[in-house]
Amino acid sequence: MSSQDDTLNTQRRIQQRQDEQDAQPGAQDDDDGGAMQAGARHQPESLPAQHLDKPGREADLDLAPRFQAPDYRGSGKLQDMVALVTGADSGIGRAVAVLFAREGADVAVAFHSSIGDAEETRRCIEVEGRQCLLLQGDVKDSAWCDSAVAQTVARFGKLDVLVNNAAFQEHAASLEQLDDERIRETLDTNIGGYLRMARAALPHLKRGASIINTGSVTGLKGSARLVDYSATKGAIHALTKSLASQLIERGIRVNAVAPGPVWTPLNPSDAPADKVAEFGKQTDMKRAAQPEELSPAYVFLASPVCAGYITGIVLPVTGSVGAI
Repeated sequence: MSSQDDTLNTQRRIQQRQDEQDAQPGAQDDDDGGAMQAGARHQPESLPAQHLDKPGREADLDLAPRFQAPDYRGSGKLQDMVALVTGADSGIGRAVAVLFAREGADVAVAFHSSIGDAEETRRCIEVEGRQCLLLQGDVKDSAWCDSAVAQTVARFGKLDVLVNNAAFQEHAASLEQLDDERIRETLDTNIGGYLRMARAALPHLKRGASIINTGSVTGLKGSARLVDYSATKGAIHALTKSLASQLIERGIRVNAVAPGPVWTPLNPSDAPADKVAEFGKQTDMKRAAQPEELSPAYVFLASPVCAGYITGIVLPVTGSVGAI
């Protein structure tokens, strides 16, 4: 018998053993198992089949997003710094604002229309022992962006961290469904708003300050149902790298976080209820993240003691392997 025959027989025996194992009851459980839980506490694996009217209020969600990170202990990483966070009334922005406060920062909370949600964010910041300034307005308005930064500096005396996080998202089955109004709203909010806020903030940012942009896994991989939104998120990643290069000599760091699916009002105010119930299950971890699982990444990038040598990165927090 030739060596080729030996090899073939060996491979067939291996195949046969695996076929037998695959045929056993429960052999495919790994493919159908539950969601991955690797954090400090067990996170929800099932989401409600719920659709919200825009802008989507966090208070109206049947399953309250987890944003308080009770197992996270502050250690003064942002002590006595001042941060301005857009879209901070709910979702990731709220979670970031609360952890920033826990790390010692005063926070200006910029929001569009959900006053009740913004008030709850302020309450949570004040529970952490820090001050909060509420700023209601539209990042599509240059004058308001300038005013928001000016009010922050007037109230707190400086600005150390800008978090661009406000976003608009609406799904579409085809490019033909994207009329000019929708294209303008998505681009002008998601990328135009980031540019305006950064432009307004820059005169007040000193050496050691930073800008953190919220990108998305859709900006890394694309999304067939979110063509315009994904395009803006890809642009945000490019903005992050470009602005980081421009500002490095001024000692200002610019980074981004690219979240995967996260349970916030953004998606229930976009997708139909049946799609919302399946949100996040396509990830390798088989569940959507909670906002408190994203916010430590922003603390890391904002803190000079943690990320003083990091600029121009897009940090994927996607729940899947091989995000970039």
